[in-house]
Amino acid sequence: MPWWQWTIDVAGALLILVLLYGLALVVRRRVIGRQGGTFELSHRVRPSGDGRGWVLGVGRYSGETLEWFRVFSLSSRPRRAWPRESLSYDGRRQPLGAEQTSLYPDHLVICCQSTDGPVELAMSEASLTGFQSWLEARPPGTDWNR
Repeated sequence: MPWWQWTIDVAGALLILVLLYGLALVVRRRVIGRQGGTFELSHRVRPSGDGRGWVLGVGRYSGETLEWFRVFSLSSRPRRAWPRESLSYDGRRQPLGAEQTSLYPDHLVICCQSTDGPVELAMSEASLTGFQSWLEARPPGTDWNR
């Protein structure tokens, strides 16, 4: 078989793999969304002062836990999860510098504290309202002064 036929075969196989990957991402997003409403949520996995370290993702409230899934991963398990009682809201700010190109448009950077240290998330203003409501809806007996 001539070399150009091998090239076409390899290109066709790569195209099929890319299409299968895209289909798997769509199916995964539907499966994640079936277990509860999802929203666009980015997480800063490497805190640094230069606006880098952001990873796009999807958030989901699962009972007492906020779960975060990477957008381009095929894993059905959350990459990070924060229990409600370990999170506290510190404030919000507009994305600065390189953050504006790293995040979804019109997202705000949310600063939180957890038992593991500071957590930076990025979400839309509507999602922030839901996040604050979820944090305030703690069960009776919660220490509100922490």
